[in-house]
Amino acid sequence: MQRIIPLFIIVLLFSCKSARDKNLFLEHKISVNKLREDVDFTYAKLKRFHPNLYWYISKEKLDYKFDSLKNTLVEPLSPNEFYFKLAPIVASVNEGHLRLRPLPRYFTKKEEKILKTKKPLFGMMDYKILGDKMYVIENKQNFENIKPGTEIISINEQKISDLINRYNTLYSSDGDNKTFQKYFITLTFFNFFTLENGYLDSAKLQTKLDNKINNVWIKRQNKTDKDQDSIPQKLTLHQKVQDYDAVSNSYNRSFKFLKNDSSVAYIKIKSFSSSYAKKFYKESFDKIKKSGSKYLILDIRDNLGGSLSEINSLYSYLTDQEFTLIKFPEMTSRTSGMYQNYFHGETLFSSILMAPGYPFFLAGNYFLSSKKNNKYYFREFVSKPTKPKSNSFPGKVYVLVNGASFSASAIISAKLKYEKRAVIVGEETGGANDGTVSGVNNTIQLPNSRLTLPIGLFLIQPNIEFDNNNRGVIPNYEVLPDSENILAPVDRPLQWILDDIEFRNSVMEKMK
Repeated sequence: MQRIIPLFIIVLLFSCKSARDKNLFLEHKISVNKLREDVDFTYAKLKRFHPNLYWYISKEKLDYKFDSLKNTLVEPLSPNEFYFKLAPIVASVNEGHLRLRPLPRYFTKKEEKILKTKKPLFGMMDYKILGDKMYVIENKQNFENIKPGTEIISINEQKISDLINRYNTLYSSDGDNKTFQKYFITLTFFNFFTLENGYLDSAKLQTKLDNKINNVWIKRQNKTDKDQDSIPQKLTLHQKVQDYDAVSNSYNRSFKFLKNDSSVAYIKIKSFSSSYAKKFYKESFDKIKKSGSKYLILDIRDNLGGSLSEINSLYSYLTDQEFTLIKFPEMTSRTSGMYQNYFHGETLFSSILMAPGYPFFLAGNYFLSSKKNNKYYFREFVSKPTKPKSNSFPGKVYVLVNGASFSASAIISAKLKYEKRAVIVGEETGGANDGTVSGVNNTIQLPNSRLTLPIGLFLIQPNIEFDNNNRGVIPNYEVLPDSENILAPVDRPLQWILDDIEFRNSVMEKMK
């Protein structure tokens, strides 16, 4: 015990000093020459590792953008000031997974402990951004008596419209798609705002409701015992299978029948997390088969993607034919896979534990790579033929998508549409029809600003004939969401499917 206490004190002091030094660097001004070095470093790494860098932008245009940025750098900048200069250039590649990361503020153990007792300042209400306006859509605790439907005009005298236009330059969708941005800005707005303004304990909101403008002060509140009790200490197997999220108090996966006769099955997947996915699909499709359902609605709206393994498993329940979901991923070189993140994000202790496996990791990635026709490929297991499940669904499949259906969601949608196995309904997906650059990343750190950039190493494409239109998956039937009614939107795409089912059933009845 006499040895442990001094060691604990040393670790604590080191933690405080480390956080303090990192935060001091946030205010550090980097010279123009060093900033220009980081610009060149970024472009060099993109050309080295990104397998399809000029997919949506020509080399000439991208060269010009990087050169122009260097010419505009005429005064020293802090790391995150530089981030707002470089991020739009990276985003101009128009590949949705490719986003520069700013430097966060670091906290000491003491500060982290205090923050855990506080509620997020802007997290006590739900918001929706439409165009360049922001609305409150839910205020569960009647926080500061702000009613749903209220427009937030400004925060601390900063106009919401200006902030939205500024933040929209920091990321992109895939290619020429235009449906992704409106969903992503709603998800990330306050991340960008906090980056610029720090963790605030209070803020002044200018609001508008029924043409009446008010100024409202909101303050960060303490968590209550009730907030702590709402988080389950131990998940049940049922919660694990449905992938329960304690933060949002909701399930990532859900299954139900939409008709009393069980003729219409409905599966909602918020993200392809892979956790307990195989068990969920087996149980769900066993129920569907037992009930004799004729229709299946797969809802992957607002699903930003995730595990290729999970969508491969899901697809095996939607076909009666052996299939190959994706083509072999393409890389820039045979050694690209060896650069994927292995130690990134790990603590010193965990890195030490992982170190013995590193040589095997390198060897495995090298030997899983191959060269054909002067191109390099990775032997991803979902690029191999997969047999359908014995209880695969034989009926009619509908897939609901929108602009926030991204990455893996777009891949499975593109495959289902191409094979004419499903009717795609809704809005053009944010993810590209012809694939994406992701899979695994090589996260580089810029040497002078210390900004990080995860670069996808694999070009992952569905095993289909490409349409080469630089767009998302275009629905068979475009049914746009109800954006006019903020508080009680009608689920138009789902209702369209239910109406179509009713029509089909009535036609079948008449034919008897």
